[in-house]
Amino acid sequence: MRDDLGRRSQFADVFKIGVDICNHWNYNVITNVTKEAQIMSDKNINLTEAEWNVMECLWEKSPRIGREIVAWLEERMGWKRSTTLTLLRRMEEKGAVGGETTGELKTFYPLITREQAAHQETEDFLDRVYKGSLGMMLSAFTKKQNLSKSEIDELRAILNEAETRE
Repeated sequence: MRDDLGRRSQFADVFKIGVDICNHWNYNVITNVTKEAQIMSDKNINLTEAEWNVMECLWEKSPRIGREIVAWLEERMGWKRSTTLTLLRRMEEKGAVGGETTGELKTFYPLITREQAAHQETEDFLDRVYKGSLGMMLSAFTKKQNLSKSEIDELRAILNEAETRE
């Protein structure tokens, strides 16, 4: 009976240490992502179409180990392992993703949010195609496609909100 209690106690201690390590790792990952994301929010990071696919994987669930990302992109995009790993390395250098190596595993996480990437993409598109003119862009869109009443109401609400911020 005493041996059984001793083993239970050792197991509980080992389990508690394991939980503490996981909590510490999660805290570090979350803290690093938060700190690095704040730094990255000031950076303009343009993503290629391929990089958007990698980011979709990481925005869906993060952090992910390299193997998970490779499997996710192989299933959805048909990419080979080397393609995914090359992209991840380049995206790390670019500052779009962060990576942390623990033993033989490398874990990746996004350093920019979907909103930051979408905002940058929108600004680039607006500058490149419409010379920065939101009015020109809206005019082009409304001339080529019919807007429903709800879409018009939504645009009007957005414009009203923008007007009150001035």
